[in-house]
Amino acid sequence: MSGNGEAGKGKREAGSGNGRSGGERGGLSRRAMLEVMAIASLATACEASPAVVEKAKKAARDASAARANGGTVTHKFFTPHEWDTVEVLVDLIIPRDERSGSATDAGVPAFMDFILDEYEKNRLPIRGGLAWLDRECTDRFGATFLDCTAPQRAAVLDDIAWPKRAKPEHSQGVAFFNRFRDLTASGFWSSKMGVEDLQYIGNVINPDWKGCPPEALRKLGVG
Repeated sequence: MSGNGEAGKGKREAGSGNGRSGGERGGLSRRAMLEVMAIASLATACEASPAVVEKAKKAARDASAARANGGTVTHKFFTPHEWDTVEVLVDLIIPRDERSGSATDAGVPAFMDFILDEYEKNRLPIRGGLAWLDRECTDRFGATFLDCTAPQRAAVLDDIAWPKRAKPEHSQGVAFFNRFRDLTASGFWSSKMGVEDLQYIGNVINPDWKGCPPEALRKLGVG
């Protein structure tokens, strides 16, 4: 997706190929927002037990390895069309850049597929949301999301990426995108690639640590 829309800047909420480093809104970068979101939303977005999350992470690792070796990635929940749409959409949310691969490179679609196959509660919102995305694109442009151009995709995603600015008629799309984005962030930043992207080094004393940034605390309502 090109950076034509407002949701197309930096490590975006609606996705972009422009990379993770740029773009801020309200003083907090989208990258920082997504990193905080991944940590906070892993349990709530997936509503999964730690054991199931570990299995989902293994599915993501296997998919990532298969993809890297030119193999085939299998899926249980998504239909072929849904799977192709998910691969495009997660990579618009977390694109490949100079620091790491994309969400698909990290096996995020397989992570989602495993979670959704295990937990019925999340199935309808995601499947219904993917159908909404295709209907919206077809109504506007006469093509499914997959068949739309990058600017056309950006136009639709920009309308649902910012809940406070979204029109009432886009409420279903907003609800879907919020949930889908949480699952994408959870899958990516719980993966080996995502942890390396965060430059996490474990329980090592950092003498330069100055605490959580004030803008992040304010965003979370605790600052």
